[in-house]
Amino acid sequence: MDLRQSSAPIALTIAGSDSSGGAGIQADLKTFCALGAYGASVITALTAQNTQGVTGIHTPPASFVTAQMDAVFQDLEVDAVKLGMLANADVVRAVAAGLRRYKPRFVVLDTVMISKSGHALLQPDAVAALRDELLPLADLITPNLPEAAALLGVAPATDEAGMERQAQALRSLGARHVLVKGGHLASDLSPDWLVSASGVERFNAPRIAAHNTHGTGCTLSAALAALRARREDWSSTVRDAKAYLSGALAASDALRVGHGIGPVHHFHAIWPKP
Repeated sequence: MDLRQSSAPIALTIAGSDSSGGAGIQADLKTFCALGAYGASVITALTAQNTQGVTGIHTPPASFVTAQMDAVFQDLEVDAVKLGMLANADVVRAVAAGLRRYKPRFVVLDTVMISKSGHALLQPDAVAALRDELLPLADLITPNLPEAAALLGVAPATDEAGMERQAQALRSLGARHVLVKGGHLASDLSPDWLVSASGVERFNAPRIAAHNTHGTGCTLSAALAALRARREDWSSTVRDAKAYLSGALAASDALRVGHGIGPVHHFHAIWPKP
């Protein structure tokens, strides 16, 4: 099949590899597939990790990240790019240079800094590079509360008014759309705020009591990239991506993967029900 003639959009993930398959490149490719997009990848880091935590990180030279980007963009007609774990400042700058060179239509930046188990996934000197180099190239960024605070150099927001203020501050740094995720709020709800030049929109959802939550941030940002090429705007894209993640979370405890915090169920709508 000639993919250029296919109705499937092509989504590219530029992120780190999760050896247990629950987050990173592996979660992104599963999400792309589940949502009807063809997935390609550029691997920025190799992690030794499982459901119990990260035990090691190996980062390839930035020049090899560039080589992967060149190989993909010079052959595939990429509709959307999702950026995840970028490891260090050299990789951040290499990715930014590639995006400026190839100018993909949609770029979703998941500001990955710390793993769910607490392991640092972005070196401190890379935070400034990410803020200065990548935010102005992103159509949408998806920070959680600690990540938004780190990018701004302030304390994390503790309420929804603070979330909106920080989203507006991040947009002033160059990102065209900012989706601040409220999962860290001490609340029965998990509200997200989407801020853009056209206004502010609140997306609310009840918390889902699931044990298996590994890869939620990766999955949401990948869903946003996979769906954007088929949606009219970011508002409808966010709504549908959140609905997909909610389904993957609700079904996640049906999976028996590992002995720690397992992954969400990316194929909950496809696999046979137990």
